[in-house]
Amino acid sequence: MKKTKFDRNFDLIVSVLLVVLLLSVLYPLYFVVIASISDPSLVSTGRVTLYPMGVTLDGYKKVIEYEKIWTGYRNTIFYVIFYTLLSVSMTMAAGYAVSRKNLVGRNGIMLFMTFTMFFSGGMVPTYLLVNTLGLVGKPVIIVIMGSVSVYNIIIARTFMTQSIPDELFEAASIDGCTHLQFFFRIVLRLSPALLSVLTLFAAVGQWNSWFNAMIYLRDPKHMPLQIVLREIIISESNLAANTDSGSMMGEDAARQALLVESMKYAVIIISTLPIMCLYPFMQKYFVKGIMIGSIKG
Repeated sequence: MKKTKFDRNFDLIVSVLLVVLLLSVLYPLYFVVIASISDPSLVSTGRVTLYPMGVTLDGYKKVIEYEKIWTGYRNTIFYVIFYTLLSVSMTMAAGYAVSRKNLVGRNGIMLFMTFTMFFSGGMVPTYLLVNTLGLVGKPVIIVIMGSVSVYNIIIARTFMTQSIPDELFEAASIDGCTHLQFFFRIVLRLSPALLSVLTLFAAVGQWNSWFNAMIYLRDPKHMPLQIVLREIIISESNLAANTDSGSMMGEDAARQALLVESMKYAVIIISTLPIMCLYPFMQKYFVKGIMIGSIKG
């Protein structure tokens, strides 16, 4: 069908708006990258806009000098791996269970889980519960807490309802296949898109998590990367404040303040780069999984 003049004008306007929206999202990310390798004095004066100037890696060098950062990386990788395994396994199992139409009390179970999305116990009661269980200060609490998301369970249930027909289980059950065998041998093999989406959600959420560690952990050796990076910025900012207050004067004070600004950009890159590397490998399944899981079944 031939497009009219109105259609062409409409497509042009939509394309321009999408390009503007894309640039508004990409430019801040691009600016952080070029600012992290530029002279902080040029960045602070607004001279760095489109390309790096006075290339320097002092911010990265200062951040990497901290020995705790490698411990933080190790802890975060540990938390992400086991949190993701627990989250995906629990979500898939729960999603499969509530997707079965013959599950007794299925609607009541879904109503109860949905209720928890609107109301929670609150931070203080949750802390008292964790303390009563003896998990305060233990790394296992970071893996357990928040590993099961009702939102993800709903996505998994909808995906299985839409993509895995009941007739498939009926055919398998004729040959003596149980629900457990059907889940591991058929459902998991037919759900790479869903598994990719759930893995990405869990891994990104845990990688960026810092609040639970700040509340429940005590030993610095157990702190994740985000807490370590936060402590680096706070310590350097305090040093810069002491410098400004008179403990160090003149050029040393200005240099320290600019170094802190450069470190902030370096910290953003260090904390986000590893997890961003996952997206190219999961993009193939991500859109398919999230779209199928978003259709109401």
